[in-house]
Amino acid sequence: MGKLMTFVGLGLAVLAAAWGADYVVERATSAPTAAGPAADDTMELKWDSGIVRWWLCWYTGRDTWVGNDFDISTISGYRAVEAIKLQSRSDWHNVGWDGFRLGIFDFSGGVPGSLLWGPKFVVPTGATGWKEFSVNWTLPSGTRKFLAGQEQYYNYPNCEPFAIDNNPTRMGHCWQCLSGSWAPFYSESTAPYCNVMIRVIVNDETVGLTPTSVGRVKALYY
Repeated sequence: MGKLMTFVGLGLAVLAAAWGADYVVERATSAPTAAGPAADDTMELKWDSGIVRWWLCWYTGRDTWVGNDFDISTISGYRAVEAIKLQSRSDWHNVGWDGFRLGIFDFSGGVPGSLLWGPKFVVPTGATGWKEFSVNWTLPSGTRKFLAGQEQYYNYPNCEPFAIDNNPTRMGHCWQCLSGSWAPFYSESTAPYCNVMIRVIVNDETVGLTPTSVGRVKALYY
């Protein structure tokens, strides 16, 4: 643990040393907004509980990633990545959305590898909560394991934080990357809460197809 910092109107934040880099965290004070409408023929892959416990960001944003690995070996027909979905907020540390980058990395070797898709710069809209960003890209033939990541991109305080859920059990599928070096995600300031709230929506239909009815299969992993 490092120094304690108080932000007026924002509650308690913690400054700590994380794997050679400083970061700031804040305890979440409310539950996230509900997820939006779903679609047929898709599955939402996730490791988080759905409720934010902590918000976190680093002081330096470029080449700073968090991500979750996924394995679709048992659902091999779902190779089309329709979207990346994550929790984010617009009012901490500054007011308004700044934007960040998303990417999909190879995970066939059991650790994050080469970038397969992206990085794609996105700027959320609306209120704090679940944000869904279109990917519409099919995994290469034979690829069953991948990591979906979010890069902070901008430096503190002009950036959006990452979200950590309220499950004290470490699921073991979350990673962090600083300056090109990946390692399992861990934060002393948020421990035992270490599950990053990044999800992936996969589709067994043609890339770009948008079914209209509701019926997404949720909680495949958790």
